[in-house]
Order: sequence, then structure tokens, then C-alpha cells
Amino acid sequence: MTAAAHAEDAGGVAAATVAAAGIVGRLDYPMFVVTACDGTERSGCLAGFVTQCSIVPARFVVCISKENHTCGVAARATALGLHLLGEDQIDVASLFGELTGDRTDKFDRVAWHEDPSGAPVLEACAAWVCGNVLDRRDFGDHVGHLLQPSAGGGGGKGGLLRYGRARHLHPGHPPRSRTD
Repeated sequence: MTAAAHAEDAGGVAAATVAAAGIVGRLDYPMFVVTACDGTERSGCLAGFVTQCSIVPARFVVCISKENHTCGVAARATALGLHLLGEDQIDVASLFGELTGDRTDKFDRVAWHEDPSGAPVLEACAAWVCGNVLDRRDFGDHVGHLLQPSAGGGGGKGGLLRYGRARHLHPGHPPRSRTD
């Protein structure tokens, strides 16, 4: 690629980033904690990039930052836990969003149990599901995990914790600036 073509491409990426910010800046999506266990190591992180992608069968796409400790554990896990946080759970969001699992055992600080799939389930949340990972895809700076729920329930917390209340949190591993 010539220098001029590279500069034009970089300008297109910058323009696309600005355009996307016009949408992203208006979103106030619910916050989740995703948990994983690969048979020897547990991990969990705060996740905002989560969506239902099928009704029948029920499926979710759960995206985890490549910078996050949980990404490596989730890549080796056959199942994940997905926990919708209640409106008063900013402390749980801080624990799973600001501390990193390569330095802190977050599960020492919360009540949890193991699902038959092996995924850790947080006792306190608005709702949760656990399920098998059917597929994984590289989505740039995140890895998407296609999750088919096999179990779930309520966690006793009301409302939804939304991004607007959690945006002040600082990630344990900050995102890198990438152009690839």
C-alpha cells in the first residue's frame, strides 16, 4: 500500500470512528458481568457489548475485550455465565470492571456458586443465564462468544444498571488504540 493510500485509509477509519461516536454516545445499554472457568482458572469481567441474537433457540452474543484477563479464560471455557446487573450494583460493576483477574480473585469478594456447566454464577444480580459457547468470532478489539443458554434464573436485584451510571469506571486493563 502506498503512503497516500494508507493515509486515505487512515482518514476513512477516523471518519468512521467519528460517525460511530454519534450513535455510541447516545446509547445507555444495560451492564452485565460475564464469568468463565476453563477447568482450572475462574475469571469474570464487566461487559456492555451483549445482545440477544436469536429468540428460538435463545442465543446471546457476548463480547469480551482482548485486553481483559477474562478473554483468555473464556477462550478455553466451554460455557459462560451472563449476569444482568441490578440498578444498585455499581459496586459489583466496579469489582468486575476496574480490578483485573490476573491480580485479584474477584470471586473471593462475592457470593457465587458453580453451574453444572462449570461457569460461575453470581448469587446477586437482576437475572442470569449460563450456557454453552457455540462459536467465537474476532470482532476487532473484542472477541464475540455465541452463547446458547441452558440454565438461568433471577438474582433478586431490581432494575437495570446502565452504562450511564458506570461510565466513570476505569478498566483494569485500558483499551489500546488500534487502527487494524
